[in-house]
Amino acid sequence: MEKITRFFWFCSGAHIDTLKKYPIEHNKYVGIGATIFFTALFASLSGGYAMYFVFSGSAFAVGFAILFGLLWGTAIFNMDRYIVSSINKEGTTNQQILQASPRILLAIMIGIVISRPLELKVFDKEIRQKLKTAYLKGQHRKIDTLQKTYEQKYGMELAKTVDLKKEKDSLEKDINRSRYQLNQEVFGDKTNQTSGITGYGTYAKQKQSVLEEKQARLKLVTDNADKMDQYLAQRKDFEGLNSLRLFTEHQLDSLSAVAGFSDRNWALGQLTYNENGTRDLDTYLAISFIGYLFILFECLPVFVKLMSPRGPYDVALAKTFEADIHYAERDKERDMAITDNVFDHHLDADVQHRKRVITNNAEEGKNRHRYE
Repeated sequence: MEKITRFFWFCSGAHIDTLKKYPIEHNKYVGIGATIFFTALFASLSGGYAMYFVFSGSAFAVGFAILFGLLWGTAIFNMDRYIVSSINKEGTTNQQILQASPRILLAIMIGIVISRPLELKVFDKEIRQKLKTAYLKGQHRKIDTLQKTYEQKYGMELAKTVDLKKEKDSLEKDINRSRYQLNQEVFGDKTNQTSGITGYGTYAKQKQSVLEEKQARLKLVTDNADKMDQYLAQRKDFEGLNSLRLFTEHQLDSLSAVAGFSDRNWALGQLTYNENGTRDLDTYLAISFIGYLFILFECLPVFVKLMSPRGPYDVALAKTFEADIHYAERDKERDMAITDNVFDHHLDADVQHRKRVITNNAEEGKNRHRYE
């Protein structure tokens, strides 16, 4: 327990040697340190999960996720530890709040960042279903777009095909009617369209000739329609319409499983809306509450530090801080005094040296004049 306590003290950013002197403050900083530690732990899981989807499909996805998770958790731990340890209990309540405001904003941003990947994991099933629906709709739109482009590009050919098929249908009906009338003429059935004379006579031959002309026309129209169908089928292959198909359920499962972080984040945002565009309040609140929980969890050490009264540890830390400042000032004065004394010593030595040089030069000058 002692090692765990000291570890959480370290996590809280407290000065351990000073904190050990005041047992009444121990539990408070254990709680603050534990909150910071578990926030960093959640940040590691969150960052690792996000990075896993960034490198999804790679053989090193798990390794990258673990490495980034550790780095991200360490960075969040360091920032949280600095945020809490940098808040002191000096000054009025308003001054403390003003001092903590930038740190609270940073804590809120950290809470938002680490909560998003975990929200993606919590709503994983719903996100997969939303992605499958989105991919299927996207495939529908792609097929519709290609179909419209194809119809616009080959509009004349399509219209001609329609006309040929209409003419073919009309000829087939007309041929059936003409063949029936020919049979009536041969068998001598008296109608408005037949003579009533039995046998293959002049009228029957005329009807046979008309029937053959219509059959020849039908064959020509059928051949032209078949050629046009073949041409349009080739154009469909060329434009990619025949190769484009709707996704199967298995394909949709595979696509949603390998979806990237951006797609999953988009799908999570879309979960808060109904099909008609209205807000789905239940899902929105569920997602929001998870984000609010992590924001509160991230801001909790700062709030605890602000709300707690000024204790003996804070007083001792302030006194230690003042003593260190005083020591630094006196250390500065000592260094300045030493520098001044050393400078004065060097100055005196330089003056004496200059005097000796001048004296020696003067003596040498006198001796030189004496010999001359």
